[in-house]
Amino acid sequence: MADQKIFAGPRIRRIRNGLGLTQSAMAAEIGVSASYLNLIERNQRPLTVQLLLKLAATYDVDLEALKGEAAGDQTALKEVFADPLLSGELPGNEELYEIAEAAPNAATGILKLYRAYKESQNRLSDLSAILAQEGVVTGVDAPHLPSDEVRELFENRPYCFPWIEDAVQDFIPERTYGPELWVFLLDWLRSKHNITVQKLPVHVMPQHLRRFDKHTLRLFISDRLSPVEQLYELAAEVTLLAFPMAIQEELNLLTLSSDEAQRLVRNELTRYAALAMLMPYGAFLRGTKTLKSDVSALAARFGVSFERAAMRMTTLNRPNQAGLPFFLMEVDHAGNILRRSGVKGYPKAKFGGSCPKLPVYQALIQPRQIQLDLVETTDSSEFFVLTRSVDGPQPALGEHIRRTALLLGCAAEHLSETVYAEHLNIDKDPIPTGTSCRLCERQGCLSRAEAPVTRPLGLDEMTTGLSVFDFN
Repeated sequence: MADQKIFAGPRIRRIRNGLGLTQSAMAAEIGVSASYLNLIERNQRPLTVQLLLKLAATYDVDLEALKGEAAGDQTALKEVFADPLLSGELPGNEELYEIAEAAPNAATGILKLYRAYKESQNRLSDLSAILAQEGVVTGVDAPHLPSDEVRELFENRPYCFPWIEDAVQDFIPERTYGPELWVFLLDWLRSKHNITVQKLPVHVMPQHLRRFDKHTLRLFISDRLSPVEQLYELAAEVTLLAFPMAIQEELNLLTLSSDEAQRLVRNELTRYAALAMLMPYGAFLRGTKTLKSDVSALAARFGVSFERAAMRMTTLNRPNQAGLPFFLMEVDHAGNILRRSGVKGYPKAKFGGSCPKLPVYQALIQPRQIQLDLVETTDSSEFFVLTRSVDGPQPALGEHIRRTALLLGCAAEHLSETVYAEHLNIDKDPIPTGTSCRLCERQGCLSRAEAPVTRPLGLDEMTTGLSVFDFN
């Protein structure tokens, strides 16, 4: 305890200035020389425990505040400088600490400016969405990161890649699914590339689901995965070796702004090819018609997970070989939208995905239960939606399970063509939803989380509405 040292020079200087003392006066009162106090204020000498106690006794200083006052601002400043706009400005955290320590008022000002900037960006994005519904393209909502660019790409284009579908069709023998496909892919890797496959427990490969060792020609797949997901990872590895030209052809058709965006899209196309390999286009399309788009039955027939079958439902968009126009959204328990895609592009302008009334958010509290609902958007369009939670890889001891929820949707006019028409109560009123709270003008909504940007708030002290964001 006696040897503990704390560097807190700027805070001592603020205390002294607040009291209106000179360095000589304060030094005399706490029993040190003026030159030593000067060194302390310049962080060239530490505050010992004895000096801390003397300061507390003389000036009624809060010791805990003196030891860690700037920690909160430093954490908040890290978030600010992690923004893509500023991420290259600071080489490390040392300058952030110096700002929070030496100029706390300036740090507070930076935080206020950043919050105002983010709020302005959100409002511009919302207004851009409103104008987009009217057919006006503003460019305000342009992505900042390569990952944002790639996400926008797959949200706004058909989720179907014919070059890859053709390559897979020529590669996979007829009616090769599930266990038969596992054997086929193992034999192909061994005979064509001398690659063997080995499954490893979590403690041996704690941070990877799949890893290829090019020196020993061994492909390692984690035991975290279920057998059907191990097959998916095996197919993804084969895809990289079997279809490089098809993937490159699809990549050449896309306009991307950076090498990183191209790598992300290449990874997405690899995953798409693995999906196509597990469920060949023609066979899967026939299956959707025979089983009337029953996702669970399709997953069982092709030996895949519910998640993979639902994703495949959104890819059936080949000319003269199209399925129903399903679209898909995936969210996590914090409300983050992880994926949006669809046959003809995700219907973002109509359906959105951020409305808290969407049943996909309820699916997370009812694990693995399929829920069917009708929803109505603000322009009176109706969709039927299928929601279900899905679990990620098996967590290691002490880890939390990764659980997300899927929403598979389609225009209500196609409901009669699916098995779900028999199980959905069409006499029940559809759930009224919006694209997001900021853009929604539905009044009296218990779930409203934000004020709309298009309406003034109804600030009537004599009336209490269903939400603090009720509007006129």
